[in-house]
Amino acid sequence: MSANLSSVIAATAQWLIRAYPAPGGTFSAALAEVQARQAATVAAWLRYPTTMDAAIVGMLGPGGSARLDWLVGADADQPTDEEYAWRSWVDEVVASWAACLLTEPVLADAAVAAIETSEHMAGLYFDFRRLTRPDERDRYASALLRHPDLLGPVAQLHRDLLLERLHTSAADAA
Repeated sequence: MSANLSSVIAATAQWLIRAYPAPGGTFSAALAEVQARQAATVAAWLRYPTTMDAAIVGMLGPGGSARLDWLVGADADQPTDEEYAWRSWVDEVVASWAACLLTEPVLADAAVAAIETSEHMAGLYFDFRRLTRPDERDRYASALLRHPDLLGPVAQLHRDLLLERLHTSAADAA
């Protein structure tokens, strides 16, 4: 994982799994977290494709989760200082793109293919199969995390920008 984007990836994945928790058990929670982290990683690497882009977001910060919290109705309580700290590293566009990737397998495949030659992948091998080819256990663990109706409002925020980045039309993605 790119060290420059690790905070954005971790915080965005954390936001996703808190907003759409896994049903029952530690194992399901771990599988859901892996899927959220893979989706956030691919989305972040697409959003910030160069090390320079990653460095800039590292200096400026990604914007936080306030709008996302409002969108899913999680903004009723003020976060504690500790919770506010990680929530400030959530990237709204990365979360939206990750939601698209989790709910649309065609986009997930296209996104993983798009990052294969990115600076972030240089000299590394990553297996994103929990994102692109979830098995039965993965699907159970991510029942909420991959539900298109639940993630729809988050996914739609920046879906067009993702399609533009992937050079894919809405008809191709359907």
